[in-house]
Amino acid sequence: MEQRSQWGTRAGFILAAVGSAVGLGNIWRFPYVAYENGGGAFFIPYLFALLTAGIPILIMEFTIGHKYRGSAPLSFFRMKGKGAEWLGWWGIFVSFVISTYYAVIIAWAMKYTIYSLTTAWGDDTGGFLFGSVLNLADNPGEVGGLVPGVLIPLILVWAIAFIILLAGVKRGIELANRIFIPTLVVVFLLVVIRAITLDGAALGLEAFFKPDLSKLANSQVWVAAYGHIFFSLSIAFAIMITYSSYLPKKSDITNNAFITGFANSGFELLAGIGVFAALGFMATQAGEPVSEVASAGVGLAFVVFPKIINEMPGMNGLFGALFFLSLVLAGLTSLISICETYIAGLSDKFNISRTKSVIFGAGLAAIVSLLFATRGGLYFLDAADYFINQFGVAAIGLVEVILIAWVFRKLGVFQNHANEISDIRVGMWWKICLSVITPIVLGYMMFDLLRINIMKLHTDADGNVIGNYEGYPDAFIMSSGWMVALFAIVMAIIFTALKWNRKAMDSTDFDNR
Repeated sequence: MEQRSQWGTRAGFILAAVGSAVGLGNIWRFPYVAYENGGGAFFIPYLFALLTAGIPILIMEFTIGHKYRGSAPLSFFRMKGKGAEWLGWWGIFVSFVISTYYAVIIAWAMKYTIYSLTTAWGDDTGGFLFGSVLNLADNPGEVGGLVPGVLIPLILVWAIAFIILLAGVKRGIELANRIFIPTLVVVFLLVVIRAITLDGAALGLEAFFKPDLSKLANSQVWVAAYGHIFFSLSIAFAIMITYSSYLPKKSDITNNAFITGFANSGFELLAGIGVFAALGFMATQAGEPVSEVASAGVGLAFVVFPKIINEMPGMNGLFGALFFLSLVLAGLTSLISICETYIAGLSDKFNISRTKSVIFGAGLAAIVSLLFATRGGLYFLDAADYFINQFGVAAIGLVEVILIAWVFRKLGVFQNHANEISDIRVGMWWKICLSVITPIVLGYMMFDLLRINIMKLHTDADGNVIGNYEGYPDAFIMSSGWMVALFAIVMAIIFTALKWNRKAMDSTDFDNR
């Protein structure tokens, strides 16, 4: 049987795992989530969620990949046959969907890196993004033509991804992360240093860190902490299982999980400092409270930050270029890890070369991504991102822990495997986290999401029913939201029904190894 690819060093694996975890959400989502949910007080449920869900699931997924030596579908197949294999494919097709629009956001960041040098967006940063850059269609569901200004950097993003992925695990992914992650840290440190020297930075940092202890009595704050940890660490959609399958036989799984988890959280804290120092400066310049300028997501990165850059007294072009370059670097390391899930899955299932699986898998993703480079691309991206994350990643995590803990009853097997090769031993607390705490929290999250999105009980402050996510039309939500989430499940079932190649069937008694 052909030798499976391996990481060159332990540091190479950790950097790759951290590179996957540290993505766009660390920079543009975490700071606002923390601010909205109690500021400094939010770090209590955040740390609790990290220790009871994030790191325990990381340990579990690192163990699965390391023990069964395969992509997510192959690992689950070797664990419990086709009754579990579908779970791996579900994660892979969720990853496939995410990769198609994630690449487009990186393309926007590439453009804005260049725009920053001359502050080309002018005073109307929102009008520039939606008009000049995206040429956004008037209504959701309209495709319109391709936008050349998005298409060209998108081609560059995929070209970089192809080069790295074709080079393989050690000479491609590991080498890229050895370059990108240290560069990202240095670049973002420069952004933070500049941000905290701005007039009003202290105001922003006070808003970010000031603890509102009353929030701790709100269950939604704790759910928000678990939800963010879950999405932030790249768990439950095949990435960490795939990456850990390339580890040597003697690898400290538990230590690696703790390092990955805390490194990701450390970068999020750094991002929060940089973002809110800049928001404090903007609030001071506008004579408004921080609450009036704070936001998250696309709006924060491509509308609010250009406004901040406009107001800066000096070195604003350099500051902007460094900020958007950090988005590019964080995005690329995550995109590579996302693509690797289906590249490994295709190679394992059909016994094809890495080159063929890269060309077919990443090539198809690149073609589909063209939809998000059209005039209506932002609408499609917004709906797909919401539904594939909420009803893909979160749902997989819930099903995964329930099946492994209660149906397959594998926690004891995984505990023994991890403890045999790790310095830090996991015990009963780890089992309780995965079999009780995490299922309860994720189950509540899924119930609440279904309540909001299916029963349409989401109301505004006046008690008026809002209905669909972002108020999108029913037909658009059905075709671009629910159908996207359903697509991942249907494709998982189809691929599970296909036969494995003989190579994958060679070794079946992995639980006794």
